[in-house]
Amino acid sequence: MLLDVASWALLLVGGAFCIIGAIGLLRMPDFFTRMHAASIVDTLGAAFILLGLMLQAGFSLVTVKLIAIGLLLFFSSPVSTHALARAALARGVEPVLAKGESPSKT
Repeated sequence: MLLDVASWALLLVGGAFCIIGAIGLLRMPDFFTRMHAASIVDTLGAAFILLGLMLQAGFSLVTVKLIAIGLLLFFSSPVSTHALARAALARGVEPVLAKGESPSKT
């Protein structure tokens, strides 16, 4: 029973992180902050969901598959976020800055 409670807690926390990431997509002012909210929070939410599912599955082939999915997300999410940011900068999308700040041209 303790294992089920821990599993459901991880699933609920992961779902909450995914919902927070979705709210961040709606509330953030520009492309770069939206991308940051989606990449960081949703990756963490997916990790918690996968951990909860691993606890539900026990030690089986399903757990190995969930670990493979987790590794895929762990490596592909930062790479895709970086590629999106570079593509946006190459297309001339400028981040929203506070008053008095100038964009860096690196």
